[in-house]
Amino acid sequence: MSGVLWALIALPLGAGSLLLVTGRRADRAAAVTAVTTMLVTVGLAVAVARTQPSVRAPFLSGLPAELTVDGLSGLLAVTVAAVTLLVLAFSAAEFGPDQARARFYGLMLLFAGSMLVTVTAATLPVLLMGWEVMGATSWALIGYWWRDSERVGAADTAFLTTRTADLGLYLAAGAALAAGPTGTVALDGLAEAADPWRSLICAGLIAAAFGKSAQLPFSFWLSRAMAGPSPVSALLHSATMVVAGAYLLLRTSPLLEASGWGTHVVAWTGALTAIALGLVALVQNDLKQLLAASSCAQIGFMVLAAGAGGITGGTLQLIAHAAAKSLLFLIAGAWLTALGTKALPGLRGAARRYRVAGVLFTVGACTLAGLPPLSLWATKDVVLAAALETSPWLYAAGLTAAVVSALYSARAVWFVWQPARTDDHGLDSEGRGTRQVPGRVLPPLAVLALACALLSPLAFDPARAAVSRVLGAGSEPAPHLWEWMLSGALAVAAASAAWAWASRKAPLPTRAPGPGGPGSPGFLGGWLKLEKAAHLLLVRPVFALARTAARFDDRVLDAAVRGAGRGALDLARWSDQRLEAGVGGSVSAVASAGRALGRLARRPQTGLLHQYLAQAVAAFTVLALVLVLVK
Repeated sequence: MSGVLWALIALPLGAGSLLLVTGRRADRAAAVTAVTTMLVTVGLAVAVARTQPSVRAPFLSGLPAELTVDGLSGLLAVTVAAVTLLVLAFSAAEFGPDQARARFYGLMLLFAGSMLVTVTAATLPVLLMGWEVMGATSWALIGYWWRDSERVGAADTAFLTTRTADLGLYLAAGAALAAGPTGTVALDGLAEAADPWRSLICAGLIAAAFGKSAQLPFSFWLSRAMAGPSPVSALLHSATMVVAGAYLLLRTSPLLEASGWGTHVVAWTGALTAIALGLVALVQNDLKQLLAASSCAQIGFMVLAAGAGGITGGTLQLIAHAAAKSLLFLIAGAWLTALGTKALPGLRGAARRYRVAGVLFTVGACTLAGLPPLSLWATKDVVLAAALETSPWLYAAGLTAAVVSALYSARAVWFVWQPARTDDHGLDSEGRGTRQVPGRVLPPLAVLALACALLSPLAFDPARAAVSRVLGAGSEPAPHLWEWMLSGALAVAAASAAWAWASRKAPLPTRAPGPGGPGSPGFLGGWLKLEKAAHLLLVRPVFALARTAARFDDRVLDAAVRGAGRGALDLARWSDQRLEAGVGGSVSAVASAGRALGRLARRPQTGLLHQYLAQAVAAFTVLALVLVLVK
């Protein structure tokens, strides 16, 4: 089955590259090509998940390229391929024919292929390759409308933030190589490295995972990434890029445990992100911003699970969240196309205008809220059971985050089910809407909504035990009945309270007022001011250092180079005027002497025989006198 594993990653990568190379000439066939490619890829993913093959190929000296599929990577490969297929099917019906479709679908396939490489990588070098391609294609997808400088700036922010955190992977790979005989670059063997290399590897992986999964303090890049097309948001921020960090932490949980400190850092960062970004989602006035903040919060549960040793719960949470969040992002995109707005006040009555989409959106939002019996309610309790086993405070933090999830989800549903205005007030803020949601976009949405409900049994025995065996997770704590009832009751109560509070005569302002006035985002509305803090603590110092280096280059290095050039020219002139003149005179004198000697030598050459005889007699006479005098 090794050929199937190679085909799993080669098919989307090859088809995506072909579409990109062909360009606009392939626009008409791009959607069909992409959907067909991912349909085959789903079949390949199911095949490798069942057979769990491993492959190896020569790569670097002593570092072969290795791919492997185990229980965790097999489930993730199927999830990634299936969600990508549904998003592409939705895009085929929703993406305009005037758009550069070949570029869009080519980048989407390349992104999906790189994510599959990341998921199946068995060593750090291969993981790095998939990680890098994934980051580059995500930048191109977020900045898809590249003529809009604001969108390009948003793509740059997302790319540079994740790239900064990605340096942790290079640190981890370097530490793994430097660990000597106890070190290995195989992901399953990283825990065997000796300290301090093990701690360095652990720190690097945690930093990279937090950056990619938009956990604190890197969360702000996900807000800027919402500038991309809605299908891009649905794919990148549900089942692929943002969950790659959580997946990496789940996969390397033995390393976190062996470090002695990694589990605590990861668990508490996930819990704090779930609460803080949940509160950020609660005050957002933009539906895509709300969903983006909720992605950070929900992924916080997966990170919490990795720290608490709840591999089964974290994996189930990842799969259930992928279905719910991609569903919500796609419907938000459909409404944006139809109504020309993504602002919640502008979306009042959207669910009444487009009832099927409204019902499907409600299913996704209720899943996100953790309402029973939907999937995220069940999987979240499996995560919280592992948290309770670790610390009751961690469990309390997770339960608080679950309550916040119900609040912001209910708020979004309340807006879209309000009676629609008779005029178009609040619409078309992002561009003129089409005023229709095509029926052909609904089947992929219905499949995702169905998954939100059908995934719930996986959190209960015997299905949960079977998933644990597939993952090789061993014995993990299971939720008690009171935990299911408590979390469900809290979610229902919180959602009801949010609905009642929003329905009162003087509802909460749609956005938390900031210090700059009612129209400015506050601390929570501005995503905890993390981007400003990053600019203050990192960007500005780096720019200041760059400007200082530029001035040093201009005023010191460049001046030194120009001074050396001027000195060389002055030396050349002096040499030309003084030294060259002396040398030239000497050469001329030697030449004159040579010519004089030549003239003297020509004098005996008369051509007369008697003169030659006289010269010979004189010469022999001189020679004879010399011989006589010497003897």
